[in-house]
Amino acid sequence: MTLSLVHVQPDTGTVATLTATGGVAVGGYVHHCWRGLGACVTQGRYTNPWYPATIHEALRNGASASQALHAATRRDAHPELRQCLVMGSDGRADVHTGAANLPGIAASLYPGIAAIGNMLHSAEVVEVLAQRFIKVSTLNSQAVLQNGAAPQFPADHAQQLLGHLLTALEAALDEGGDARGTRSAALRIESFFHAPIDLRVDWSDDVIASLRALEARFRADDFQAFWQQLPLR
Repeated sequence: MTLSLVHVQPDTGTVATLTATGGVAVGGYVHHCWRGLGACVTQGRYTNPWYPATIHEALRNGASASQALHAATRRDAHPELRQCLVMGSDGRADVHTGAANLPGIAASLYPGIAAIGNMLHSAEVVEVLAQRFIKVSTLNSQAVLQNGAAPQFPADHAQQLLGHLLTALEAALDEGGDARGTRSAALRIESFFHAPIDLRVDWSDDVIASLRALEARFRADDFQAFWQQLPLR
């Protein structure tokens, strides 16, 4: 039903989440990130929208990604219906996929970058999402993909992150995306260097085109003049 990616850059505290689905308004339920702390996506056959509060509290109190994930699932009466990915500030991640989720189901975990999905056109969609993001955003993509090396990012990574997320999503949707078709998508970036970026398409027959249109409006001079004056905290 849903395809998602999380990214944490431990050295800077920058975090990002990206999600897309065949249903309406995915951005209202699935993806969550907190600069300097970590990120999560909560999805599955039926999303549990209360996971993020538990995960955020656990991470803030020093829990690992695995501990934060367990804190959420153990409070859930029906964890078999959920799929959840948590990544901590150190870039380590853990995944829960309940037995009642529908195929194709997959998870792809790399240091600082991870993707999951369920009810996809094929399990390869998730790997395409993660690998394309790694290839376009890191300086050592071969070492990351083949050896699990820590990603190295260029100096302008923060400025390029929005475009790299969209490029990765486009590749994943070209691979098939949601088995029902993909109708909504959203992303969020939090950083200590700029105000949050939060773009959402609640329903579209072409979510990539709609997100690219939003990106163009976001990058327009008049909005940038406003956005760059927003406080950092």
